[in-house]
Amino acid sequence: MQRTTHRPRLLSRPTVVALAAAVALTATACAKSEDDAATGSKSPAAAGAEQKVATPKPGSKTCTVDAYGGQKLDLENATVGFSQSEKEANPFRIAETQSIKDEAEKRGVKLLTANAQSQFSKQISDVQDLLAKGADLLVIAPLNSDGWDPVLQAAAAKKVPIVTIDRKINATACKDYVSFIASDFVEQGRRAADQMIEATGGKGEVAILLGSAGNNVTTERTKGFKDRIAEKAPDLKVVFEQTGDFAREKGQQVTEQLIQSKPGIKGIYAENDEMGLGAVAALKGAGKKPGDVKIVTVDGTRNAVQGIVDGWISGVIESNPRFGPLAFQTLDTFTKGEEVAQDVIIEDGAYTADNAKTDIGKAY
Repeated sequence: MQRTTHRPRLLSRPTVVALAAAVALTATACAKSEDDAATGSKSPAAAGAEQKVATPKPGSKTCTVDAYGGQKLDLENATVGFSQSEKEANPFRIAETQSIKDEAEKRGVKLLTANAQSQFSKQISDVQDLLAKGADLLVIAPLNSDGWDPVLQAAAAKKVPIVTIDRKINATACKDYVSFIASDFVEQGRRAADQMIEATGGKGEVAILLGSAGNNVTTERTKGFKDRIAEKAPDLKVVFEQTGDFAREKGQQVTEQLIQSKPGIKGIYAENDEMGLGAVAALKGAGKKPGDVKIVTVDGTRNAVQGIVDGWISGVIESNPRFGPLAFQTLDTFTKGEEVAQDVIIEDGAYTADNAKTDIGKAY
């Protein structure tokens, strides 16, 4: 796609940002994550739960308004459009959206929101509608990585800068979008593999509950896990892979199939907490006991961390959803004409049996 406009980079030196609201969820073995969503709270998260930005690597690319082809403006007088990709039954999405809303309110910025309800065609039309309603800036949590040309073209025509969070759009930074803010998903996969190796002793058969197809999160979390297993634990064999679509009910269904087809399975790597909690429900239904099958997940929801405390989950790699402060800080820096980084990588923590009980307040 040929484009003549250009867009800026993320914060040149992002710093620790203020915490946005987290969502507290009551622990449950229920497979329906909607039940958890109903218990959401706007109470502030514990100290230390805010997103922290990793030190930029030497030579990291940056961007400016001039390079992007945008216009300087005052963020306080701008309208920001936020497009959420998924149904807010997933605690990650609940916390993510709340964080954006809280930061907009804190800054006094007008915010327009839309939720695609896990339908990609709807997300495209949602963003186009946000543009039609006068959004000067866009924050997008993409459902898929591909298929964004209609939105990029529409935003370019109006010189509206885009910041993407959590999932990456397959397009050109500082041309099609300003910055991408997210965790290092490959590293998350590696760290999950390290926890699985420790939990299983590095031997046996393990399964992967894959995230949704068509986005970089699934691809990179899978790559990191498999590469680390091959490197450090060749006697640990991945014998089953099936998508659970990042959903608890689907994670339970897939695990029920797994138990039937691979009764000797020793570990399950779930690429998000919701699927991992679905796996717990399936194991309970099959009469398994805590620890019979080692489960490692990624996210850091309160229910998953409680799962560690209860013995059902061996470890959780954090993926912090509180993007509001950093997303708005990036937009503010960019619209002032200052340099921002094209890729802002977040440092993530981890929960284990050693810290789950004391650190559960940091979960969402």
